Amino acid sequence: MSLLAQNMIQVIDTAFLGRVGEVELGASALAGIIYIALYTLGFGFSMGSQILIGRRNGEANYSQIGDIVIQGSIFLLIPALLLIPLLRYGAVAWLPSMFESADVAGAVTEYLEWRVFGLVFAFVNVMFRAFYIGIARTKVLTINAVVMALVNVVFDYGLIFGNLGMPEMGMAGAAIASVIAEFSSTLFFFFYTRKRVDTEKYGFTKIRFQWQVIKRILDISLFMMVQYFFSIGTWMLFFLFIENYMGERSLAVTNIVRSFYTIFTIPSHAIGSTTSTMVSNTIGAGKIEQVTGLIRRLSLISLGVMTAVVIIVSAFPRAMIHIYTDDPTLIEDTVLPLYVLITSLPLFSMGTVLFSAVSGTGNTRTALRFEIVTLLFYVFYMWLIIIHLRASVAVAWTTEHVYWSFLIILSFIYLRSGKWKDRKI
Repeated sequence: MSLLAQNMIQVIDTAFLGRVGEVELGASALAGIIYIALYTLGFGFSMGSQILIGRRNGEANYSQIGDIVIQGSIFLLIPALLLIPLLRYGAVAWLPSMFESADVAGAVTEYLEWRVFGLVFAFVNVMFRAFYIGIARTKVLTINAVVMALVNVVFDYGLIFGNLGMPEMGMAGAAIASVIAEFSSTLFFFFYTRKRVDTEKYGFTKIRFQWQVIKRILDISLFMMVQYFFSIGTWMLFFLFIENYMGERSLAVTNIVRSFYTIFTIPSHAIGSTTSTMVSNTIGAGKIEQVTGLIRRLSLISLGVMTAVVIIVSAFPRAMIHIYTDDPTLIEDTVLPLYVLITSLPLFSMGTVLFSAVSGTGNTRTALRFEIVTLLFYVFYMWLIIIHLRASVAVAWTTEHVYWSFLIILSFIYLRSGKWKDRKI
């Protein structure tokens, strides 16, 4: 539920910008991917923290959890503050040269110049998220995400179109609205944690720099940070290939499909996140023999939910696409790529659980190796389909089938081998 509310921000932005213009619709995908590529550095760090928090929670070492959250937040503020001037300069100086269309380049630049300020709040938020998932108190994430989504809707409506007495800012307005929403999320987490969490139990009492704690987190999370950055970086390459070799219409279609992809995969993504924590908690509690059965049950749940999603989407594709655009030709151009996308969802459902289980065992170095091997095949296939064969957008989306097939095979072999059972973190 929290992931649904959080990703509604992306859906709302895309739906609003689709009414501004086709260029803005396509550019928001590229700008969003660039931002997410930087965001994943913090997210990868928080996922490593989440695994550690889950392990300490399973061991009942609650007093060490607060140190992980506090030190992680302090550490992440450093790259966040460094990335703001770097990306603002890059958005103007060298980023436009990446795009074929000058209009798309201008829209991407306009968005990122404002959106980058959100990194400060986003990096703090991911540590709170790691804390609440790690201790298995996830209801608060739903409330937080709803607050964030509502704030974003109000400011998107006001700042994109000039409503509610606000200036009309288009792409820049969407970026500013997202920053304000992330700021509201940070405020919510601070006040909720202070009022509703036993801060002494979880060790939220020592607010000072502790390098040993950060080093322990980095030992787990560094490989996840690199893994997520590579993964999003290559996905950004997918959108750049579409924009450079297929044009603005294909980019707009791809952004609509990407937005659906984000929403459709929320159940399996949430189950994958839960898998990482539950595997770590179970190992920490000394119940290693239960891990395999746990992964099997979570995989089946994920596959069942995603099968239901596929059936529903198959019945009403055009009605769903209409959320993003009123253009009948754009709707028709999007139908076939959307069908191709949903055929990859069963693979996603299994792959995200198995791959999250690998990380949950604490062996993030192995997870990074799997990611690199998979991405090598993914990039080659992407080049072959989009650049060499100049296939359609629908065929281009078969890259997801290649990606998740490789991750499933590699993760399954590793988990079946049992090499993770003696891993200490």
